[in-house]
Amino acid sequence: MTDFSVMIIGGGIGGLALAHGLRRAGIPTSVYERTHHRNDWLQGYRIHINPAGAAALRACLPPAGWQAFLDTVSPGGGFGFLTDRCTELLAMTDVEINPSSDAPENRHYAVSRIRLRDTLLAGLEDILHPGKTFTRYDVAGNRVIAHFADGTTATADLLIGADGANSRVRRQLLPHAHRIDTGAVAIAGKYELTPEREKTLPAALATRANLVVPRSRGSLFTAVWKQSHQPTDRPLNDLTDYVLWGFTDAADRFPPDLQDLDGRALQRTVIERIPGWSPAFHRLIAESDPDTVNAFNVKSATPVNPWPSGRVTLLGDAIHNMTPMAGIGANTALRDADLLRRTLMAVHAGEMPLIPAISKYEREMIDYGFAAVKKSLRNARSAAQSTRATRTALRVMLRLAAATPPLHRAMARQLGN
Repeated sequence: MTDFSVMIIGGGIGGLALAHGLRRAGIPTSVYERTHHRNDWLQGYRIHINPAGAAALRACLPPAGWQAFLDTVSPGGGFGFLTDRCTELLAMTDVEINPSSDAPENRHYAVSRIRLRDTLLAGLEDILHPGKTFTRYDVAGNRVIAHFADGTTATADLLIGADGANSRVRRQLLPHAHRIDTGAVAIAGKYELTPEREKTLPAALATRANLVVPRSRGSLFTAVWKQSHQPTDRPLNDLTDYVLWGFTDAADRFPPDLQDLDGRALQRTVIERIPGWSPAFHRLIAESDPDTVNAFNVKSATPVNPWPSGRVTLLGDAIHNMTPMAGIGANTALRDADLLRRTLMAVHAGEMPLIPAISKYEREMIDYGFAAVKKSLRNARSAAQSTRATRTALRVMLRLAAATPPLHRAMARQLGN
C-alpha cells in the first residue's frame, strides 16, 4: 500500500507537527480537534524545547513554519540552582548550554505553549476539522471509522490517537494502559514581568530558569518567558512577559480540598509552606495573577508492552504521558511525530507494508517514550519525597561543581543534551 490516508485525533503539539510532516510528504491527512476556534485553547505555560524536539519541528514543518517557531521563542537566559534564600548554588549560561557552533535545530528553546500551538495551526486550515469530539472507532476491513459526539463519522486507512493524557483512543485500543498518581501535587502560576517589576526581582529570577533546592520540604521551579517579537494577532492573555513558577510537594502535605481552592487560596497555600524563604519568592507567588494559578495532581503513565499492531496507533501523551518534572513531555511527542512521519513516508514510497511499519514505530516509540516517563517520574518523586539529608548533599554537590570548572562544564553538557 503506497496510497493511503491518515486521520489524526487531537490538535495538540505532536498531532499538529505530524500533520505538517505528512502533508509535506504528500500523504492525505486530516486532523479532528474538539475545540472550535484556534483561540479556544489557551491553556499552558512556558515550555522547554530541547534539541530532539527542535530537530523534529525542523523536519516536520515547512520552512516558513520553522521560521515562525524561531520568531516566537524566548531569548535564552541559562539555568541555575538557588537556595531558598535566593543565593546561587550553580549557574550555567545560555552559551554554556548551547554552544554557538550548534545549528538552530540542535539548540534549546523556551517557548509559550499557547504560541507554539498557534504556530502549528497555521497552514493547516484546509485539513483541520474543529468542533469534533471523538467518541470511538470501528475497524472495517482495511479502513478505520471514527465516530464523533455530533453524530458524524470520518474514515481513513490509519487512525492516530494524539488526543492527550486522557485519550479516548488509548482507552479503546489499550484498556489495560493506565495513569497513576505519583504522590506529588504541583501548584503553578504566572508572574507578569513588567519593566518595573523586573527591576525589583533578583536577576536570576528575571532572566533564566531555576530550580530551588530548599532546606525545608517542597521544590520550586521558575522560568522566564520573554517575547522576542510583539505579535498583533495572538490571544490577548499571552501578550505579556512573565515568570512561570511551580511549587511541588507530597500530596499529603496539602489540604484535601486543594482542587476546590481558587487562585488566591492556592497562592496562600504555597506561601504558608515557605515561611523562611526569600521575600523574592513570596513576592513572585503573592503578586501573580490568581487567574493563572492552578493546582494539579502529578500523574504518570504506567509502562505497557508492545501490542498487536493494526490500523490504530498512538502518539505523545496519549500513550506515554509523563510528569512535567523533566521538561521532556512535549519533546517526546515531537520525537514521536517525526519518527511516525519518516515511517509513513517509507510506506508511501513502497519500502515497507503499512502494518509492519506501524509495529516498528510502536516498538521504538515505546522504548524511548517510557524511558522518558521513568526519568520524569523519578524527578517528581524526588521533589515530593526528598529528605533534609538528600537536599543538603545536593547543595554541597552543586557548590562543588560551581567551584570546579571541569565539573561545571560536565553539568552544562549534561543539561544541554
